Amino acid sequence: MVVASPAMSRLLSMAERAAKSAAKVLITGESGVGKDLVARHIHEHSPRSAMPFVAVNCAGLTETLLESELFGHVKGSFTGAFRDKRGKVQLAHRGTLFLDEVGEMSLRMQALLLRFLENGEIQAVGSDQAQTRVDVRVIAATNVSLPELVASGRFREDLYYRLCVIHLRVPPLRERPEDILELMKHFLARTGRQLTFADDAVRAFLDYRWPGNIRQLLNVLEQLAWLSPTDLVRSDDLPEEMRTPQVAPASSHRRLVADDLHDALVNQGASFWEHVYPKFLARDITRDDLRDLIRRGLQETEGRYKSLLKLFGMPASDYRRFMNFLSAHECGVGVREFRDAAVTATTAPSVPPFTSREGVRPRPVVVSH
Repeated sequence: MVVASPAMSRLLSMAERAAKSAAKVLITGESGVGKDLVARHIHEHSPRSAMPFVAVNCAGLTETLLESELFGHVKGSFTGAFRDKRGKVQLAHRGTLFLDEVGEMSLRMQALLLRFLENGEIQAVGSDQAQTRVDVRVIAATNVSLPELVASGRFREDLYYRLCVIHLRVPPLRERPEDILELMKHFLARTGRQLTFADDAVRAFLDYRWPGNIRQLLNVLEQLAWLSPTDLVRSDDLPEEMRTPQVAPASSHRRLVADDLHDALVNQGASFWEHVYPKFLARDITRDDLRDLIRRGLQETEGRYKSLLKLFGMPASDYRRFMNFLSAHECGVGVREFRDAAVTATTAPSVPPFTSREGVRPRPVVVSH
């Protein structure tokens, strides 16, 4: 893996520690961030590295085909089953089974997977009894929020806790700009063409938000390698969506976004679920934008999340849903700094500080309650 950012270095360090155990791992992150590579990294650093790494895309198969793909089938169990077939679970015996896009499983398939995780037994499609037990380390990945699916009844809560023993979140490319230049060098070396990027082109690569993450970066570089008329790439040679200049530094931009969102919620009567939530799901705002908004709200509520519900136009009954949402997307903000500030403001003297005639400031008197 090509890594240059502190965020990815920490992630790989955690992955290598997780690899030493047999615990199940849930890898989350946006589409295209490299969740499959992290899963392979765990396998390669685990005691099972000499055994198979078997990947299954749960979103690419119908329920019936996915059951057969995972657990196998016996001859004659359905049309086209001309012979017995071993499933991917059996093929991964003593190795690692990687379930990609596990959030796309049907509820029935979730129940079958849960049964396997509980007792290690598999039953092929069309078989009358469970077959032998298998020893498999399971790593799952998804680009959706499983807690939100659990809250909406589309994902089993017991299966979620079975899979999420160790949780690793792969940050999007926009949160680790240090990796962009290294990935550019790596991908261009694979194309065999020597390209030089002008300063404005490099800045455009670093400022762009990369909604498709590493997969999109690879596509852009391949396009430039094949279509660039010269070996010097300028900003005008980049795809149109990358040419929009950034009008403000990221930190200033986040503050402006948080200010606009806060004004809409507090002063204009907007609701968090109707105004902020859709923007976040559509990636119009980032985790940093959302954290800044939460931080603004906690300053007003003195660190009380329950009071934040009324401030942001949500009913009190949404408390659990709101906290699950923040936890799932790692957008929660610690409250200690806001509560300490409130205590300091309450206990601070009501008169301005003064000095004695000798110019020495008196020592404040502390009263214990």
